[in-house]
Amino acid sequence: MKINLPLLALAIGAFGIGVTEFAPMGMLPVIADDLGVSIPAAGLLVSAYAFGVLVGAPIMTLTFASMPRRRLLILSMAIFTVGNLISAFADGYWTLLAGRIVTSFNHGAFFGVGAVVAANIVPPEKRAGAVAAMFSGLTIATIGGVPLAAWVGEAVGWRTAFFGIALIGAVAMLALRFSLPPLKTDGETDMRSELRVLARGPVLAALLLTVVSASAMFTVFTYIAPILRLETGAASAFVTAMLVIYGLGLAVGNWMGGRFADRWPDGTLIGSLVAVVVLLTLFAIGMDSKVASVPLVFLWGIASFALVPPLQMRVVHEAAEAPHLASAMNIGAFNLGNALGAALGGAVIDAGLGYPAVSLAGAATALAGLAFALILRRGRRPMETVPA
Repeated sequence: MKINLPLLALAIGAFGIGVTEFAPMGMLPVIADDLGVSIPAAGLLVSAYAFGVLVGAPIMTLTFASMPRRRLLILSMAIFTVGNLISAFADGYWTLLAGRIVTSFNHGAFFGVGAVVAANIVPPEKRAGAVAAMFSGLTIATIGGVPLAAWVGEAVGWRTAFFGIALIGAVAMLALRFSLPPLKTDGETDMRSELRVLARGPVLAALLLTVVSASAMFTVFTYIAPILRLETGAASAFVTAMLVIYGLGLAVGNWMGGRFADRWPDGTLIGSLVAVVVLLTLFAIGMDSKVASVPLVFLWGIASFALVPPLQMRVVHEAAEAPHLASAMNIGAFNLGNALGAALGGAVIDAGLGYPAVSLAGAATALAGLAFALILRRGRRPMETVPA
């Protein structure tokens, strides 16, 4: 099979972004111990990144709308590399926090623009596969890159892990520069019209549903390493293995969500939320058992990412006149959920309620998302009846 070098370069960038977004979850206890801060305070490093994505996605998309696509992708990976170098050389908590915020500004622009570029550099009949190939880098990051970064953080130090992630950014910049053609923009974009589309009630409701659904995931996933260490009594090797298992669950869930959402988008969304509620409730009960934790974490990973395709479909469907900006804002909404979930989990821990209560908080958030999805479904035509 012939390797498509531009798609490979985009996948390398997606891999690096996936690792830098999720790696701190696996290194949270190490970072907290080294910097002398609490686990919830270290969890704010996750929230800061997520808020940066939320702010950076529209700023980068709108500010650099006229920049050639290749140059914008290289710029986004340059921001990524600089941010991770700041994190790698951070001598304290606040410097690390600043590095995370700088890193986050590349996220929305890279995925929003990268998906369009991937679709445009292949024949029309191969566009869906091209976008999937780019996002395969993110999937590989959750399966291998994040557990590897967690292991490096434990064995060598978290600064070394961030330095390694910065190297991935440098490789991605070179790969993009030498593999992508000098892509042009599609012409002037009416940003006011696109922003007006995003202000519609149904679009905002769809984005809010993404926020709530993502919050359910990150309320628990942000603190998965301390949960496994303290509640399950796991050693670092078991924690790393569980991150791999969770990543495999995310990959399976993304595949299943995409497959079923093509036929039953509303049904896939509602069914996945029900599964998250049930699995996080069971995890609260069984997190003290290694035997129970393994299948529960794997199935929870499947349910969590099976939500992503129908959520994306809902947002793009409601904002059909501004799909690129809507797609970037949905990435921002997902990361706002990331931030709010991390904050909610940290608040539960700070209140002394214990880690099982963190899982129950995640289940309650998913239940709220389920109720919201059912309300929205009653107030509009189901997506199944709307042509793609």
